[in-house]
Amino acid sequence: MELNIAERRISVVDSLRGFAVVGIIIIHFLEHLNFYSFPEPTPFEQGLWDTVFYLGASKMYAIFALLFGLSCYIQHHNAEKRGEDFRLRFAWRMLLLFGWGMLDLVFFNGDILCTYAALGLLLIPLVKASDKVLTAVAAMLFIQPIEIFYIIRGLANPQATPMDLGYSHLWDVCFDACANGSFLDVAKAGLTSGLQINFGWAIENGRFTQTFTLFVIGMLLGRKRLFLNEHGSLKFWKNAMACALLLFAVTQVLLLTLHTDQMPPCIAKSVDILLKAWRNFSMMTFYVGGITLLYYTTHMRKAISHLECIGKMSLTDYLLQSIFGGFIFYNWGLGLYTVSSHGISFVLGILFCICLYFFCRFWTSHFRRGPLEELWARATHIKLPTIPFHDAHHAQ
Repeated sequence: MELNIAERRISVVDSLRGFAVVGIIIIHFLEHLNFYSFPEPTPFEQGLWDTVFYLGASKMYAIFALLFGLSCYIQHHNAEKRGEDFRLRFAWRMLLLFGWGMLDLVFFNGDILCTYAALGLLLIPLVKASDKVLTAVAAMLFIQPIEIFYIIRGLANPQATPMDLGYSHLWDVCFDACANGSFLDVAKAGLTSGLQINFGWAIENGRFTQTFTLFVIGMLLGRKRLFLNEHGSLKFWKNAMACALLLFAVTQVLLLTLHTDQMPPCIAKSVDILLKAWRNFSMMTFYVGGITLLYYTTHMRKAISHLECIGKMSLTDYLLQSIFGGFIFYNWGLGLYTVSSHGISFVLGILFCICLYFFCRFWTSHFRRGPLEELWARATHIKLPTIPFHDAHHAQ
């Protein structure tokens, strides 16, 4: 008998989300929350920075995006089982997420929630699309069509320049606020400049298409029930990891051997974005597949499950890291950016994650959802106005 996915949370998914959240927080603490001002690093600290960013940067957000698409599927699937159409409510839910993102920008100019909310709206027309349509959309976006366009443009005109949306001067606004400003200065810079920076950077660096690709793939994985230990799902993840290793090998070799410095700028930037996107995708797939297999087939399940409580409170976690991280590093708080080297920042990130774990463990043992998750859920399910289509039709 088929198990309804609505009957229970998928624990491995919460653990994967917790893994991604921890990785994101550690990277953000290393970056001083998008505030690139650091004491001169030692060789060891530079190696630490390079290692953490190679293993985690973009891959943790990729996992987050994949699971966002999965959650979208589950929400619509559960509503469908209740005889409801969730699309209008999901649009409202994305508007609420945009509001959470604006709140996040008050503390942290590198917010991702607004981007997720905007792209989430684009999922609505695909909710009832066939698997073939979703696969076609994912494949079309996976090849990075914008980068392909700019490569072709560069081949046709070597003097062509890479995409430039003209937001680079806004970095100085945010940097100055973090370095010298008050809390209100940081909030103003985040709300007026941070939003433009995030959207502009995402478009220029292929992140829009990458993120939406992962949203769609997450929906497909949900439809195929591949995060449940059934119907050959473990075999799927083994095969996915093998393909990921092959893709990683190819892209890594190309990144090491191609002399992009000798290419026209338009081509060089696009090739770099494209290859790194594919490499990051391969590493993300390996992480997700590896953790899923370890969870279902080894004694590491208990250890991995410790991340579950963090994953259940990902929205709360994200806002908390922005608030505490800004207080720790920015001028309006402790201003530790002047003395916090890469090594110290890494340790602070680890300590914050440990504190976060105990907080999430306590909260989830007493409440079903995190505090912000509960507010988001309640606001999502408020009564929305309905249009009496049938009455209007009969009135005619």
